[in-house]
Amino acid sequence: MRPVSLEFVSTFGLPPVESVQLAARLGYQHVSTVLEPFRESLEGHPHFSLRSDAALRRDLLAAMTDTGVTIASGEGIAVLPGRDVRDLYAGDLEIMAELGIPRINVVSLDGDLARTFDQLGRLSEMAGSFAIETLIEFVPIFPIRDVETAMCAIRHVGRRDCRLTFDMMHFFRTGGRTQDIAAIDPQAIGYIQLCDAPFTPVIADYMEEAVCERAVPGKGEFPLAEALAQLPADRVVGIEVPQRSAGAAGVSLDARMAHCLAAAHRLLA
Repeated sequence: MRPVSLEFVSTFGLPPVESVQLAARLGYQHVSTVLEPFRESLEGHPHFSLRSDAALRRDLLAAMTDTGVTIASGEGIAVLPGRDVRDLYAGDLEIMAELGIPRINVVSLDGDLARTFDQLGRLSEMAGSFAIETLIEFVPIFPIRDVETAMCAIRHVGRRDCRLTFDMMHFFRTGGRTQDIAAIDPQAIGYIQLCDAPFTPVIADYMEEAVCERAVPGKGEFPLAEALAQLPADRVVGIEVPQRSAGAAGVSLDARMAHCLAAAHRLLA
């Protein structure tokens, strides 16, 4: 069975020690995390900062040692207009290395693609000095909006440790078809994010839907089994299924994430 990660977005900002403990209770092998949330938790979880709180970092390392759950991916990294990644993330990468994070997931908010590609090259070089892989995530409403643009960025960077995050929602919402996956170099795919959704958006604001309301794998319209069959079998599969409506209806985070994991296992089997 492929290793499975409990993605940070799914937990609405659950602090990292609690996230590791939740993953261990339910049978996830990994989690993803940010160093510090950039917005308040939609479910009232307390704010945390792995940047400034050394004691929290020690507690997180202890929790990972106790449970065997590790961090699969560091989130919250973005190329920003007018900012240099060397100024933004040098300290963050040092902390991520301390926490044993093997890869970072990066998006771009800079509409200048030439500058974005150059900044990704710098970031990948910085991350590589800590033996951290760089993953580029395409998002339909961001400058790197589809697989093709992400692959152009990867080729520009030109490093073996710069690869693609393959998010099911983003792929199918940009018109991707399962037969298109075969055209992607398998070695360029570094991470898979699994969720489901209808092909027609249920929420007008794309990012609100992406971070608040995705469907349990197998409960939407995406051909997930066919897609997974064509993706590399040894990549971590992150369960990225935020369910704001289920939480509002009183379904606990434990129950939601257990249901998602069971559904994922059925597909991955």
